[in-house]
Amino acid sequence: MVSPEPKSLVPFTRESLEVMEQHSAKKPSEEDKEDLKPNCDLEVGKELPFAYGNLPQAMVSEPLEDVDPYYTNKRTFIVLNKKRTIFRFNATWCTLSPFNSIRRATIKILVHPFFRLFILVSVLTDCIYMSMTDLPKWGPALQNTLLGIYTFEILVKLIARGIWAGPFYFFGDSWNWLDFSVTLFEHISRYSPLNFISVCRIMRNLRILKIIPLNQGLKSFVAILIHCLKKLTVVIILTLFFLSVFSLIGMGLFMGNLKHKCLRWPQENETDMLNNRTGNPYYIRETENFYYLEGERYALLCGNRSDASQCPEGYVCVKAGVNPDDGYTNFDSFGWALLALFRLMTQDYPEALYHQILYASGKVYMVFFVVISFWFAFYMASLFLGLLAISYEEEKQTAAEKATIDQEFQKSLPELQEEKITAETKTIQIEMKKRSSTSVITSLDVLGDATISHKEELKKSRQRCPFCWYEFAKTFLIWDCSPCWLKLKEFVHRIIMDPFTDLFLTICIILNIHFLALEHYPMSLETSNILSIGNVVFIGIFTAEMIFKIIAMYPYGYFQVGWNIYDSLIVFHGLAELYLTNFHGLAILRSFRVLRIFRLGRYWPTFKILMLTLCNSIVALKDLVLLLFTFIFFSAVVGLNLYGSKYKKYVCSINEDCQLPHWHMHDFFHSFLNVFRILCGEWIETLWDCFKVAGQFSCIPFYMMVILIGKLLILYLFLALIISFSSYKPATTEEFSEEAKNLQRAMARIKKGINYLLSKIVCKKQNVLEETMDNISDVYVKENISDHTLSELSNTQDFLKDKEKSSGTEKNTITENESQSLIPSPSVSETVPIASEESDIENPDNKEIQSKSGDGSSKEKVKQSSSSECSTVDIVLSEEEMVYECEKPKHLRNVYERRSSSAQIGRGPQKGKIWKNIRKTCCKIVENNCFKCFIGLVTLLSTGALAFEDIYIDQRKTIKILLEYADMIFTYIFILEMLLKWMAYGFKAYFTNGWYKLDFMVVIVFCLSLIGKSREELKPLVSIKFLRALRVLSQFEKMKVVVRALIKTTLPTLNVFLVCLMIWLAFGIIGVHLFAGKFYECIDPTSGERFPLSEVMNRSQCESLVFNESMPWENAKLNFDNVGISFLSLLQVATFNGWITIMNSAVDSTDVDMQPNFENNIYMYCYFIDFIIIGLFLPLSMLIGDIVANFHKHKIKQGGSNIFITVKQKKQYRALKKLMYEDSQQPVPLPENKFQRFIFDLVTSRVFNIIIMTLICFQAITIMIQSDEQSPKIDTALFWINSVYVMLYIGECVLKLIVFHCNYFTSGWNIFDFMVVVFSITGLFLPLMVGYYLVSPSLVQLILLSRIIHILHPEKGLKLFHNLLLPLMLSLPALLNISLLIFLIMFIYAIFGMYNFAYVKKEAGIDDMSNFETFSSSMLCLFRVTIFAGWDGMLNAVFNSKWSDCDPNKINPGTQIRGDCGNPFLGIIYFVSYILLTRLIIVNMYIVVVMEFLNIASKKKAKTLSEEDFRKFFQVWKRFDPERTQYIDSSKLSDFAAALDPPLFMAKPNKGQLVAMDLPMAVGDRIHCLDVLLALTKRVLGKDLSMEKVLSEMESGLTLANTFKITYEPITTTLKRKQEVVSATIIQRAYKSYRLRQNDKNTSDTHMIDGDREVQAIKEDSYIDKAEGVSILQSQI
Repeated sequence: MVSPEPKSLVPFTRESLEVMEQHSAKKPSEEDKEDLKPNCDLEVGKELPFAYGNLPQAMVSEPLEDVDPYYTNKRTFIVLNKKRTIFRFNATWCTLSPFNSIRRATIKILVHPFFRLFILVSVLTDCIYMSMTDLPKWGPALQNTLLGIYTFEILVKLIARGIWAGPFYFFGDSWNWLDFSVTLFEHISRYSPLNFISVCRIMRNLRILKIIPLNQGLKSFVAILIHCLKKLTVVIILTLFFLSVFSLIGMGLFMGNLKHKCLRWPQENETDMLNNRTGNPYYIRETENFYYLEGERYALLCGNRSDASQCPEGYVCVKAGVNPDDGYTNFDSFGWALLALFRLMTQDYPEALYHQILYASGKVYMVFFVVISFWFAFYMASLFLGLLAISYEEEKQTAAEKATIDQEFQKSLPELQEEKITAETKTIQIEMKKRSSTSVITSLDVLGDATISHKEELKKSRQRCPFCWYEFAKTFLIWDCSPCWLKLKEFVHRIIMDPFTDLFLTICIILNIHFLALEHYPMSLETSNILSIGNVVFIGIFTAEMIFKIIAMYPYGYFQVGWNIYDSLIVFHGLAELYLTNFHGLAILRSFRVLRIFRLGRYWPTFKILMLTLCNSIVALKDLVLLLFTFIFFSAVVGLNLYGSKYKKYVCSINEDCQLPHWHMHDFFHSFLNVFRILCGEWIETLWDCFKVAGQFSCIPFYMMVILIGKLLILYLFLALIISFSSYKPATTEEFSEEAKNLQRAMARIKKGINYLLSKIVCKKQNVLEETMDNISDVYVKENISDHTLSELSNTQDFLKDKEKSSGTEKNTITENESQSLIPSPSVSETVPIASEESDIENPDNKEIQSKSGDGSSKEKVKQSSSSECSTVDIVLSEEEMVYECEKPKHLRNVYERRSSSAQIGRGPQKGKIWKNIRKTCCKIVENNCFKCFIGLVTLLSTGALAFEDIYIDQRKTIKILLEYADMIFTYIFILEMLLKWMAYGFKAYFTNGWYKLDFMVVIVFCLSLIGKSREELKPLVSIKFLRALRVLSQFEKMKVVVRALIKTTLPTLNVFLVCLMIWLAFGIIGVHLFAGKFYECIDPTSGERFPLSEVMNRSQCESLVFNESMPWENAKLNFDNVGISFLSLLQVATFNGWITIMNSAVDSTDVDMQPNFENNIYMYCYFIDFIIIGLFLPLSMLIGDIVANFHKHKIKQGGSNIFITVKQKKQYRALKKLMYEDSQQPVPLPENKFQRFIFDLVTSRVFNIIIMTLICFQAITIMIQSDEQSPKIDTALFWINSVYVMLYIGECVLKLIVFHCNYFTSGWNIFDFMVVVFSITGLFLPLMVGYYLVSPSLVQLILLSRIIHILHPEKGLKLFHNLLLPLMLSLPALLNISLLIFLIMFIYAIFGMYNFAYVKKEAGIDDMSNFETFSSSMLCLFRVTIFAGWDGMLNAVFNSKWSDCDPNKINPGTQIRGDCGNPFLGIIYFVSYILLTRLIIVNMYIVVVMEFLNIASKKKAKTLSEEDFRKFFQVWKRFDPERTQYIDSSKLSDFAAALDPPLFMAKPNKGQLVAMDLPMAVGDRIHCLDVLLALTKRVLGKDLSMEKVLSEMESGLTLANTFKITYEPITTTLKRKQEVVSATIIQRAYKSYRLRQNDKNTSDTHMIDGDREVQAIKEDSYIDKAEGVSILQSQI
């Protein structure tokens, strides 16, 4: 902050320079150096605060003395331009004098705003020129002009700033280095005889980045992102580490496997052929003999495992040919394996790689891909998101602090300016009042209910307008000419502002949306006419609305409201469309009809708030958006100049027809699209094309730059939007607009009218006595406790409010669980509510019915006859209710007793008692833990049995019979359980519990499935058996907690979801207008490709072609023919699955019934780009932001604990947290033997640990240098290298066993190392005994590689890695619960898929590996859908329902089911519902880990100390005190403080601070651990008085906990000892210098000078240390 009395502006003169030099000649004190820091508000590029007064015209662009005290002695001066922007320059050294006329002139040029604008225009012109493919004739002249401008700019900056590399010099700015390098290279290439044209164009592309320093906002965001990158360094290193490890594992598992193909093999001489292929005369070229699936480009891969792909008859699986994807996909070397793993990490086209590996190696390796998907796509992404969120929060906090400072600056403005502004404001208000007439006031009253912010904006807008505009408005825009007109206005105003008018308009808008959504292709003429008439009617209604509102409010008042302006634009568009729609080329105006959808926002407060939040966020992040666009433009231009010409030159290598494909970089627009596609996550296929035209070494750096930097920018923007939307709060009634309130008033009036009519129709005259008795009965029903069921009590929040407040966190959790009307935990209570119809009324005073709370601590009374002895809820009464119960009028009791007795006619007391005992017995049974475990086991068995019912069940007769009997047994067991619960709880309590309802539904499913098996006509009922698995939800508390939490976090987002759905609806309708009926094409049935336009132009020509039959005029399976299929197409675009095919079809489309042409409508790409930004990116930010807000809100309600874990898991969470921080290895006693003691010191030393880590890394490097088909010599060398590694690890193990003995196996890490050694020895010699064909030689390498996990060791490995793994470990309980729910959903959908899609024709995404024939294959398919890996292909296969695509009569061997057709409608519901469910759950998984990460970070920032911090303190103490004496030498104190973790950490140099702590010292200059801990704790907690008690309690607690502390008498303190040392040193030096002067005068002069200098230096040091110590001591103690 600026000082209270800021320095005034003073011209920079020669005297100022002399004063600066005098000050700089003096050596500043250390305290001054520490205190003075640059003022953030006086940085270069910022505006000078108004606290420094007005800027006189004479001081503009003139040198001024620096106003920042930090630069007083730095020999700098500042220059201000007209906009008060600060420029700072150096006054001396390697530059002209500040008073030189040439330098002054260049400074004036440099600081002038026009100069920056001129350079910006030049750069933008250059950008446009660089994006051109065909350069114009005047291109060289423009290029020379721009080069001259850039050269002039550099010369101006060089003269103005100087040529040195320090701050404020020309070369002190990295952006100037960039400009200078590019300009210099361009000059060299221009005048050099060598041809540098291509290199020059590439270097000139860097000129685009010049936009960044010309915009202060972009420059600041670049600095922020660089700061983020520094924080992300550890995560990037960890990601590279895991990528390398998994790449090495992939090499060991899959090296060479992708070359295995099915080769046609001659029948004779097969043995000879295996040994020598080329010698056989029957052998022909391999590529012609491979087995290819229909429509596939590459040969079928195969493997030798039973679960791998098998070759058809006549083919044999051999290792031949090249790897798939033109050899670019393989694990044959470390480089290719790393590329494949990076592809899996970014989830780009992973389904192809999955299939290739599973075909070649077997399904068991799916585990490898599951682990990779979880680790990289989930956990590492969560780490990046967490760190970016922390960085954004820090920047947000910094911006808030700066805003506070700006406010203080505004407060410090001169009073004269404030009075001037106030006077101007009053004058404007007076003028407004004078100009305002009665009609204006009336019109303003109409807008009186608008928001306060809108009023302020309106007021500001009025203040900005000149006086003449108000006169114009008064004359022409305020119509108050005659009294008749005013009466008409009043009448129209009353009508148009009526609530029913708004209701009518809302209904019209909804109907209009419905009419827009009804458009489809093909559409009958009658439907088309109805929709056209409807459009005209709605335009008329909206036009009438606009006219009436203008009459009611006058044009002046009408156009003051933003929504009115929007409505008028829609009306004008509708009227223009009616007259212009018949003109050719203007039919696109129809697409703008979707703007009517957003008229709902006027009556929808949620939409308004979200749009306002979005606008504010975009405005705040405008610089980041501009930076992202700049980067995309830069990447597109670089791609164009690097590869544009090569795509044209080598086009035949990427396309057989030698035609450029849809995706290339030959021109700027396609290059821009390619970069956009890369940022969307689809990059591997375009990278393969780039490899073919430009080479690997050229393409990989460019693609990595685009992916890494682009993803960082997008993630940061995405997080910023999420955090902005997480502050969204639903609108309250007070915040509703007038239109929304009118809707509520209209609905209230309608309800009131309906109720009035119903009361008149239904109500009849009744007997007074009956009415009295009913009133009495109603009163009693409200008061009687027997009618309180579990559902009613859980919904009565007021009843539980006081109880919740008095309960702890765990009780709150239990209460929330009960409030969901779900089964409560038995630990809470042991009673069951009895329905009122079944209560034992005849014995109301029976004490056995009374119940107490589960923990037995409640002393409150419970109403009798409210529940049985095993009731699941306690009905606790307050004292007031008990008094009221005792004082209840007797006549009410008598009435109730008479009613009860009449209800019990015919039952004696004995029968009632028997009935009660039966119910109590049933209750005890169902509440018994053994019974619950039995039911849980049966539930799991019944669910697991579903997995056996695949397509092979008819061939396994025994299993089928067992499953049928098991189904009957399970059904009877669940029916019996249901009957027992009916008896125990009663019907009312049973059917008001959500989980019991679910159980009842599952029992019905069991019964229906048994009925379906008994009758053939009811056989479809068997297919609902998959719902049996839902019973698992009600049996396990972990899943219940997750379901409850998901309901809490997602249900409140319904409003936001509807807003997102409205945006999608708009894009769907636009898609129908643009592409309906245009995706049809004429297909050649022989090749399966589209006929060229030269052969077929339209549908009639296609159908007239006859090659034995007419050609099919086929539609794309995903199209935009109606709104429903448009939603599905947009979903595929949103998930980036199949979106390339959809976009290509849209770009090639021409017109209805016309043959598509290649890139006929290329700018249709913009539709999909807009959808991805507006329809996907922004709505996703809204939804996730709202979910984060709900998650945070409910987490706070539960006391900060995770809402996805149970009460027991919360205890486990705390235990896990302690385990993560405490020392995992138990102390090992020191051996007494000297030899063992030597070995102990060796194996426990850090040097030994570093040697082992280095050995592990070298072993990993050994694997990296391997490749497929390497020479036998390398194999032999690797065998001996691995043998050496095994021997070294054996030696390490033996040494540790000698020292630790049995204690060796007390550490999990040692057990792991021992197992590695055992398996390494086995793997080394086993291949020699059984052969290399049975045991892979890479087995030993993978086993040895597993030791690399030691890098993650919390003590021996990198500590930073351990800190990053901490959030994952602490989130494991919640992630486990969520994963169980995901697995259950996958299980249910897998069973459903087996029942409905098992016999679908194998094509597209369904093949031999991924299908729904068996449970394992179904789970594999669903895993792909979960990660969005090719689910579009599976949906395309399910879409095969026509005779042309499938055979409905196909015989499936082994079963009675016929046909291989799919069900499109069922398939859409299946895949879409699964995607929505899993995405919702996975988003919550991300939130759990990121919030845990933020929680840990916030605790580190807070000035608090936890138990973990103390544990870490003592862990570090053990390293400095291995003898465990509780003391360390004072000389080690500095290293010890620097070795601690934050917040106790003290960075070096810290000796002065440690001395100032005044720590007690014992004999031998030793310091006790408790003294150090207490001093560091006091330093962290500060001087707060409330902490004194905490410190004293902590000291006493630590003293009691450390009873072994040695009692000692402190002899001195660190501060006194420092003073003694300094004093002794001064005395010794003084005495020494005195003796030297006396002995030898000539020699002593020289020595005396040196001695004096040393003494003086020591004095200064001692004085500084002492002053520092005293000042810190005073501030700390």
